[in-house]
Amino acid sequence: MRNNAFTEKVTNSLGNYVYRLVDPRNAETFYVGRGVGNSVFDHISECPNLKDDEDELSAKLSRISSIRNDKLDVIHIIHRHGLSPDEAKEVESALIDAYPGLSNEISGRGAERGPSPPQQLERRYALPSIDFEPSEKLVLININNLSNTHSIYEIYRQTRFAWRADVRKLKQAEYVLSVMRGVVVGAFIVDEWLPADHEEFRGFGTAPKGRIGFKGQMAPDEIWNKYVGVDGKRIVLEGMKHIQFPIRYWGIR
Repeated sequence: MRNNAFTEKVTNSLGNYVYRLVDPRNAETFYVGRGVGNSVFDHISECPNLKDDEDELSAKLSRISSIRNDKLDVIHIIHRHGLSPDEAKEVESALIDAYPGLSNEISGRGAERGPSPPQQLERRYALPSIDFEPSEKLVLININNLSNTHSIYEIYRQTRFAWRADVRKLKQAEYVLSVMRGVVVGAFIVDEWLPADHEEFRGFGTAPKGRIGFKGQMAPDEIWNKYVGVDGKRIVLEGMKHIQFPIRYWGIR
């Protein structure tokens, strides 16, 4: 094996794989990814070239830089190999669920099928579904850390701050929907989109450069009932599913 690179024969044998980056100082897995060839080593070469808008990479590369500053090397683990592309996505998603505190910004594919207590699964799949094509222009935002899905204040607070998104598209939206593990739990009208460092968000914590948030209000009853209802509505319409992105647009170009 060459320095931080597999030989061509090895890359041909590995196929699609899922890997972990491990901090040698505490044996902690801090990043999970998938790739082919020498993808597992790409993060090392990226380290000097961090861009301001690459927020997911900033946490990861900050960790790599810290390890290097201690004169140590990141440990690379190929967790599974010889996978199909779809299998690699599923394994990656399962590992992201299994290792808390990762520097990955987004969940892997199938996050809505991730760890859940039986009671939550019973409730989720018994909910009414959104199986119609919305006529409104919507922004759907993933929020995954609610402690109380019936607290409109908590839903609003998590939904409004702080996102890396296309402002031009956001301003076209009529409503913002809050989505937790594939279930719409909130709907809001945006009064104004603001930079995340605006005084409106004092007390929310520091957001990475370039993020934005909004101030707004609950959507009117007819919209709330259409998309949220009493306990939330499960998204089954394929075009509205998030896949693995924090933000998804509907009816917006």
